[in-house]
Amino acid sequence: MALNADAAMQVARVLTEALPYIRRFAGATVVVKYGGNAMENPQQATSFARDITLMKLVGMHPVVVHGGGPQIGQHLERLGIASRFVNGLRVTDAETMEIVEMMLGGHVNKALVAAINQQGGRAVGLTGKDGGLIRARKMPSEEDIGQVGEVEAIDPAVITHLEAGGFIPVIAPVGVGEDGASYNINADTVAGKIASVLKAEKLMLLSNIRGVLSADGELLTGLKTEEVDRLIADGTIHGGMLPKIACALDAVKSGVRAAHIVDGRVEHAVLLELFTDEGVGTLIKP
Repeated sequence: MALNADAAMQVARVLTEALPYIRRFAGATVVVKYGGNAMENPQQATSFARDITLMKLVGMHPVVVHGGGPQIGQHLERLGIASRFVNGLRVTDAETMEIVEMMLGGHVNKALVAAINQQGGRAVGLTGKDGGLIRARKMPSEEDIGQVGEVEAIDPAVITHLEAGGFIPVIAPVGVGEDGASYNINADTVAGKIASVLKAEKLMLLSNIRGVLSADGELLTGLKTEEVDRLIADGTIHGGMLPKIACALDAVKSGVRAAHIVDGRVEHAVLLELFTDEGVGTLIKP
């Protein structure tokens, strides 16, 4: 159906506003963490796949890291295996690790790869085991939480080869230890470490919250690292937001040009944050 004159003019205005950002970020690497919660909504998943495909087509290099907590929990429930958490971390014994690896590296990863490819992208699914991408070690804990890991080192060679070939890496946060054991790692942490090693232009953490809010509920953005430290100290940033903020701060302090906490519930949230003046989330910069 043909656009009417007003709609056509609006399209032209949007493209005009986006052009400086497209030019600025051409050739830049952007690491995007996509949560398992968003994958439960087919419309959000399609919107995200289109955003990532468009980024690649206009000359950017998106790298996607995804979670999958809801999918893991649902599959464990179907198998009659109870989920247990310690300080927000899923206790991952050997049996649970098999399910985690199957769901993250198989079901969730391949569904996201297929969604991007369906939109015209060329996505390739990876776990941390592929090409020695993520070397992990057991996360220290007062209580044994099993095969929950932390990142020991990132070898980005497989990512850079895929980028050079025009592919979009889609990464499941499963690492491998020196002994060959698999480890379940927080997806935000993996995204931040990969962004740091790649010296990415941006790290984008998609979440189901608006971003960092003031005491009055106002969305805060354009924050420098010292401002974020003050907001943590005075309690404005607290609770479940702290790990995500810590990940963003660590990335920015390690060479990433900017980190964004973005409301992934908004349709085309990635494009709105990248290519518009207002954005839809919290920007943190050095």
